[in-house]
Amino acid sequence: MTVTIDTDAVLARDEWTPLASAHAERADAMTAAHRARASRGEKHPVEDFLFTYYSYKPAILRRWHPGPGVILRDATERSSWRWYRADGDDVRVDAAGFRADRGSMYRGIVNLLRATRDRAPQFGCFGLHEWAMAYRADEVRHAVPLRLGRAGTDAVVDAHDLTCTHFDAFRFFTPDAVPLNRRTLRRDDQVEWEQPGCLHAGMDVYKWAVKLGPLVPGSVLLDAFALARDIRTLDMEASPYDLTDWGYDAVAIETPKGKAAYVARQRALSARGQELRQRLLAAVTSSDDTPGGVDFSRLRSVL
Repeated sequence: MTVTIDTDAVLARDEWTPLASAHAERADAMTAAHRARASRGEKHPVEDFLFTYYSYKPAILRRWHPGPGVILRDATERSSWRWYRADGDDVRVDAAGFRADRGSMYRGIVNLLRATRDRAPQFGCFGLHEWAMAYRADEVRHAVPLRLGRAGTDAVVDAHDLTCTHFDAFRFFTPDAVPLNRRTLRRDDQVEWEQPGCLHAGMDVYKWAVKLGPLVPGSVLLDAFALARDIRTLDMEASPYDLTDWGYDAVAIETPKGKAAYVARQRALSARGQELRQRLLAAVTSSDDTPGGVDFSRLRSVL
């Protein structure tokens, strides 16, 4: 359930507590399978990624924030929450305080989101980043077999141009794959090359939503997680790994039919990512926000 709250709204306790409860229930449903596996010490090669690569615990998703400009009546239990401020029994998100305390990170994320949103999407990568991470490697990143075997995987890479634009995928390329990419990517150039057709850029909307903390309304956070989960599914279905034992059908990007299927789903996910970028920016930015310098040391993935 997505709930839209008008800016400068005032919510009575009997209005905002059901929203917080519904948010927690939705978050619990989205993380139930992962939590059950974790309790049994089991791992999943697709679904666990959002909790291991980003290192965000399921509990982060449960905490509902209304976003800036919303006053919560009779919410004294939140008065001690970081980046909240109280006026008697009324509480609201301290957006100015967050921006002051996290200014460099905040400006960097906003600049990156804006640059990505405003750039034309590219749809010609065919998910080959996962193949490049296994190219001529003695060991692969996932404990599942390669669908085409070692030689077949390398042959697919050799037959294609690598056009990756996302640094956090490129940095995992094998040494032999790095020079095959159309360009050498660097962290400091991320804002220059990030583009909305990239699956990983769409997945990262979830990361930025978490990092922006209480500025992000709960529905935006959970919608970003849902998008990241769907992107991860396509990411691995189009990868060189054989996931049939896990219930996934391969998107055979080495074939024309597979390429077409990949691009069709990529376009749909890209459109969702663009909508979420706009919602995220609308929620967290103020009217006097101006682009500033990007401190990429504050944007590094938590691995």
